[in-house]
Amino acid sequence: MHLNTEIKPKLLWLQGVTCNGNSHSFLNLESLEQLLDKFELLYHPLLASTYSLCEIVSLQMSCDILIFEGTYDPEFQRNNIALKELIPYYALQSKHIIALGTCASFGGMFQSLAPERNSGLIYQGEDEDGPLLEQKKKVINLSGCPVHPEWLATTLQMLLDEYKIALDDLQRPRELYSSLAHHGCTRNEYFEWKVDTKGFGLKEGCLFYENGCRAPLTHASCNTILWNEVSSKTRVGTPCFGCTEPSFPRTNYFQTKTNMSIPQDVPLGISKRAYLTVAGMAKTFHIKRLEGVLIDYKRDY
Repeated sequence: MHLNTEIKPKLLWLQGVTCNGNSHSFLNLESLEQLLDKFELLYHPLLASTYSLCEIVSLQMSCDILIFEGTYDPEFQRNNIALKELIPYYALQSKHIIALGTCASFGGMFQSLAPERNSGLIYQGEDEDGPLLEQKKKVINLSGCPVHPEWLATTLQMLLDEYKIALDDLQRPRELYSSLAHHGCTRNEYFEWKVDTKGFGLKEGCLFYENGCRAPLTHASCNTILWNEVSSKTRVGTPCFGCTEPSFPRTNYFQTKTNMSIPQDVPLGISKRAYLTVAGMAKTFHIKRLEGVLIDYKRDY
């Protein structure tokens, strides 16, 4: 389906059960004003919009792009209208649907708390058990907790340009989710030589073994498309939580599960046996350059 570029596409942003995290993340987009100027914003819960929520829930209009933020609970209401009425109606009217955030994509935080009623638009975890299965071809999952604002901006621009978006097996754009959060990480050399960090907030060491970092197992471009164009979690010394994956949220965020000191999960794309062989060899080396601090503030300042 193609958008009519002679008229501004109609963009509708609705919410289910949510913390507003994706909306607030989107407000950090540097080009926010220029991007929104390309659309007619029918409704957004935080931004000035053409219509009020009261008018939206009257179910009398259509949209070109529907953005849904939060987990789907069929009985949850917006202005006294249940999601089981609101979402199917606008999903049918729209040309494209964006499930924004891990809650909207896979159920996320709220699905883990109440799996008997909450899900994403297509998935509940990795299982296809959402309300829009019949319209799966329309749905683009932008998982993340929250979603990087540039990921949403890129997706919206691709839809404007009528660009055919290649999706992975979980309906996520390959251009944004084909790499791992591990790619571009400034700690990769420490990871390769198995040099662990000594604590949070430090510049040195790998966060995978002792601090629970999920970057080698997480499809995301956080370290190649930096937050606010300058940083990421691993750059400031905090482990990746794997928030773009259906398994999010997990327990024990700051711990890597092990069996007899062997990581339960190894980086994607390598067998456990091969990984342990390579890791064992790497640990036999001692590289002095990697064992010291990068900047000795007590000495240099």
